[in-house]
Amino acid sequence: MSIVLNSTHDPAQCSWVASANQSDTEFPIQNLPFAIFRRAGSPEAYRGGIAIGDQILDLRALNLHGPFSGGAAEALSAAAEPSFNRLMGLPDSVLTILRTALSKLLRTDSPWAAKLHAELVPQSAAEYDLPARIGNYTDFYTSIHHATSVGRLFRPQNPLTPNYRWMPIAYHGRASSIIVSEQGFHRPVGQSLPAGAERPVFGPSQRLDYELEVGVFVGRGNALGESIPISSAERHIFGLCLLNDWSARDLQSWEAQPLGPFLGKNFATTISPWIVTLEALAPFRAAVSRPDGDSPPLPYLDSDRNRTSGCFDIVLEVRLGTARQREAGRLPRRVSVTSFRHQYWTVAQMIAHHTVNGCNLQIGDVIGSGTVSGPGEGEAGALIELSKAGNAPVPLGAGEERAFLEDGDTVTLSGYCAKDGFARIGFGDCAGEVQPAPTL
Repeated sequence: MSIVLNSTHDPAQCSWVASANQSDTEFPIQNLPFAIFRRAGSPEAYRGGIAIGDQILDLRALNLHGPFSGGAAEALSAAAEPSFNRLMGLPDSVLTILRTALSKLLRTDSPWAAKLHAELVPQSAAEYDLPARIGNYTDFYTSIHHATSVGRLFRPQNPLTPNYRWMPIAYHGRASSIIVSEQGFHRPVGQSLPAGAERPVFGPSQRLDYELEVGVFVGRGNALGESIPISSAERHIFGLCLLNDWSARDLQSWEAQPLGPFLGKNFATTISPWIVTLEALAPFRAAVSRPDGDSPPLPYLDSDRNRTSGCFDIVLEVRLGTARQREAGRLPRRVSVTSFRHQYWTVAQMIAHHTVNGCNLQIGDVIGSGTVSGPGEGEAGALIELSKAGNAPVPLGAGEERAFLEDGDTVTLSGYCAKDGFARIGFGDCAGEVQPAPTL
């Protein structure tokens, strides 16, 4: 599968939506990500939209105008629905036709400009729903920097498990507790084992954490018993979003042996509303970088294309806000910045490994990358890593610090791609607020 650039990537293209032409916009005409939305507080049905500048083009309203024919019309009809499952299942070629048609529709020379102004909704006036009916959720562990740092906290002599450099490690999560950005969630409760204790205690988690991740929406699936080769793995991906896999570290550490995460993970996972397509990200591909001396992957996880351009150079940031900050009118503190290009295992390798045993992925499934951390100071994607397991709390200014999250804290993930000669491509925000544990 080759990387193809076309007119939709041309940085000289401008839109009749003025805010899309600003240099700092998240959503220029070269991006065109998808979300499910409606006007905030309205009884309207949710529908598909694309971001253009600070606006949303209502795809249901656009579809009623009938601007396209053939494959573009078929894809637009699917994109106008209350979820993108049907759109996600369409072939790459049809999705490319739709992207090109939408790009032409929004360019400054489009004859549709005057007619479509009425079909724009300000993003500030919108609320969002999950982009798809999500049947399954799998969370990987693909950052070797995160795995090594966290492993060193608990296994100083042997931080990485023996299998880490040979396969992408993952667990199956809980799809029903995936929520969209800006929704709060309750602090989870469960069992934990305090340091030095012989008996567990029950109550609200005291070591609540976030995880900076990239989410992958599966497009076309595969039949049960059939695997997806790495050479075609990306044809089964609709696009990427931001993902926060909230984690109760005290519950997690007590329950994880021998079967892995359960209550420490399944209470909430937040995703950003916007899905950025792989086609929009084509200019920002990067080569895989592995430490010197590491063996190459086994053949089913290896390909020339994956080695040369399997990564995506997405800058990722975490901002942490507190109730005291909000009351004082202070902005959340940026606590880390890193890039998705540092991952040890790529998106294509995740898909290939997930299905090598015949596991059937389905349209709308979500795959998490696992915590994204980089090699340098300030590039850790979780508090457990930043605070050295709570032993070195992170300063937030004005006398505040955090070892782990407190009630009222907000965590906001953001991401963007930037490269000379191309328009900046943004992902928007992925935000959530910790609410007190429910009364039992």
